Amino acid sequence: MLVRFESSETAEVLMFAETAKTLLQAMGKETTARGTFTQPEMLAAAEALRQAVAQSEAAQPPVDEDEELDKKRKEPVVVLRQRAWPLIDMLERTARAGSKAHIVWEASADF
Repeated sequence: MLVRFESSETAEVLMFAETAKTLLQAMGKETTARGTFTQPEMLAAAEALRQAVAQSEAAQPPVDEDEELDKKRKEPVVVLRQRAWPLIDMLERTARAGSKAHIVWEASADF
């Protein structure tokens, strides 16, 4: 299932429900079929995502050189930072747009 995030100020962001659920939960939001971020919530939500990214990266075990070579040979993994960035950008840009700015999300069902 896809979740569509729409902003009054930026282009829409689409992501799979599994990823959207992880990000919304990190921001303290419920994973309902429809939801919203009001202008006062946006910067705090963006900061919560940044903290989740930092915690995710801190939890990664140190990599030795042999493991690093093996990783280069394998298909690249998309990390939380890459998945969160479009939503962080949307939140921050929309927050700067003024009091009527808003972000909504929509999915076909709760996820």
